Amino acid sequence: MNWMNELGGVLDRYNDKTPARAPGSVDEDFDLFAQKAPPAAVSEGLSAAFRSDQTPEFAQMASQLFGRGSGTQRAGMLNLLLATVGPMVVQQILARRQRGPASGPAQQGGAPGGGMGGGLGDILGNILRGDGPPKVTPEVAEQVTPEEIEEIAREAEKKDPSVIDRISDVYAQQPQLLKVLGGAALAIALGRMAQKRNTL
Repeated sequence: MNWMNELGGVLDRYNDKTPARAPGSVDEDFDLFAQKAPPAAVSEGLSAAFRSDQTPEFAQMASQLFGRGSGTQRAGMLNLLLATVGPMVVQQILARRQRGPASGPAQQGGAPGGGMGGGLGDILGNILRGDGPPKVTPEVAEQVTPEEIEEIAREAEKKDPSVIDRISDVYAQQPQLLKVLGGAALAIALGRMAQKRNTL
């Protein structure tokens, strides 16, 4: 745990800190943490932030990450979530969208003639036709909205809360993207490592 010794001064700033009183240097502190710490430690800190009652719910934070990610990052998150929830949930979300007050043939993602082509509709078709886990391409993931991801993530967490850890593992490899979650989430991640250091 040499990296913990190297980051001792940084982590000390997050002992017993509430996220609302996070130091102004939280972005730089998190950068340093992400450079020095192994991905498993970044993932553990991120999981703590996702589960905290002092940050927005996991589904909302997942939606933020999805909205700022590249096509490849979006596809990775979507594949993980879909593998957890299965096609029925996607079908339910599509049905809700179809019944929504703003829905219509011209709505984003709608196909001419009022069909459900594009985005989640295409994904559902592929899942139902396939015989293995869903494999969403970056191109298809680009058509899915952050709002849809929020719905899927909420259902995924209900079905299997450990999906949070799997999403954390993926995003621990792209720590620069995590800043979109805000200072409170970063402070919680650093605070989790400060607590861990104190117990070693």
